[in-house]
Amino acid sequence: QVQLVESGGGLVPAGGSLRLSCAASGRTLSTYAMGWFRQAPGKEREFVAAISWSGASTYYADSVKGRFTASRDNAKNTVYLQMNSLKPEDTAVYFCAAQSKRAIEIDPLRYDYWGQGTQVTVSS
Repeated sequence: QVQLVESGGGLVPAGGSLRLSCAASGRTLSTYAMGWFRQAPGKEREFVAAISWSGASTYYADSVKGRFTASRDNAKNTVYLQMNSLKPEDTAVYFCAAQSKRAIEIDPLRYDYWGQGTQVTVSS
């Protein structure tokens, strides 16, 4: 079992930055590829970013490409999502997720473990 806890969300003005963290316990994250997803009120959960188990590969949704960066520190059992140039449409609850196949996945159904989410609100 892997327990994931996100942190770092908050309220920021448009154009601002936030860094989300996802800390794992229970098992080492080094054997899991990780994903970030978000869900806005009344909308389905959508893929944001993914990072391979080693951190060598990343993949981003078109809507965040060039603004968001996923990274990981396997020694700290933590993954990060650096979010820059935030827009009001980035407002959502952000979730991290782990999947054991190591390869990058964008389908949330392929993820095995989920955190509880952290709220990100971007004001206009």
